Amino acid sequence: MYTELFDSIPFSEAVTRVLSKTKTDVEFALDRSASGRAVGFEDYLALVSPAADSYLEEMANLSRSWTRKRFGNTVSLFMPMYLSNECRSSCVYCGFSFENKIPRRTLNESEIRKEAGILRGKGIRHLLFLTGEEYSKTNLEYIKNAVRILREFFDSVSMEIYPLDTEGYADLVSEGVEGLVVYQETYDPDAYSSYHLRGMKKNMRYRLEAPDRGGSAGFRKIGLGALLGLANPYGEMFKLGEHASYISKKYWRSTVQISLPRMRPAEGDFHETLPVSDREFVRFLFALRLFLPDSGIVQSTRESSKMRDHLAGMVVTQLSVESRTDPGGYSGGTELKQFEIEDVRRIPEIFAMLREKGLDPVFKDFDRGFLVGA
Repeated sequence: MYTELFDSIPFSEAVTRVLSKTKTDVEFALDRSASGRAVGFEDYLALVSPAADSYLEEMANLSRSWTRKRFGNTVSLFMPMYLSNECRSSCVYCGFSFENKIPRRTLNESEIRKEAGILRGKGIRHLLFLTGEEYSKTNLEYIKNAVRILREFFDSVSMEIYPLDTEGYADLVSEGVEGLVVYQETYDPDAYSSYHLRGMKKNMRYRLEAPDRGGSAGFRKIGLGALLGLANPYGEMFKLGEHASYISKKYWRSTVQISLPRMRPAEGDFHETLPVSDREFVRFLFALRLFLPDSGIVQSTRESSKMRDHLAGMVVTQLSVESRTDPGGYSGGTELKQFEIEDVRRIPEIFAMLREKGLDPVFKDFDRGFLVGA
């Protein structure tokens, strides 16, 4: 389990390790990358560190080169579908948190079909579905039934729900779910306990071990991420890189995808964020690309259109589009959004932007038929 590696280096020590890196360390890492080799973990820490700030242009050029080498000109487009905003966990930064007195909704079968039909009509073939952490309303049988419906509409289905045990994950793999997304939110144990006050999500270790269980269950894709703004970003990047590297090596049949969402306004009174500047943000993404060149990097509509346009094809390989974070939102729902979004452009606008940059937007990058005989 990753938790053994996680426990070996305290979060505070991880921060110190990153901040100890020098410009000499950065230059060594860049020379290694320029020679055609993926950088090692210590090199990665140097590229994450403040010492790399003045090397941003060189990092960008190398990131673009590695991204094109590994992913060609393609950028995959997908849409998220929220099946439920009901939640029994209290996460002080989240609009779905149990304490927030908001309208709650869980989609029934006909509502799922309606939403799926709308997304299919937009050309979407890759779907990510999400729920809150209300197990009685969205139990395993509900999720399995939803998957059966969604598989009628989409070629590739991934999920971002509450953590399950290995057997539960294996059941969903057998139903046709290909991707598992489990964002740790924060890797700082002290911060984690202060932000997660009740519910199963309060159990940090169970969540931290979920990607291991997903790898054992056989998901084709495993998505990891840290929500920047909750704790020291250098510690977060240390642990996220460590975690992603571990998962990619141990569960080599699965591909790793990484996301770095930044805190956005949401319902509630939480305003105690640690801001991450745009320069820091792109440096972190470039460092991840040079360290993990085969990993997909996902960017959501939390980021501005300018940022998404700049990074598409340079480091980002997947973009969410036309996102609604309220259940039933695509067919006119009015329930609370989980968080505010920045990029509200329609699919044709995103499509045109990518084409103008010489990129190939794709709505389907995989088919289960590829696995026949594998």
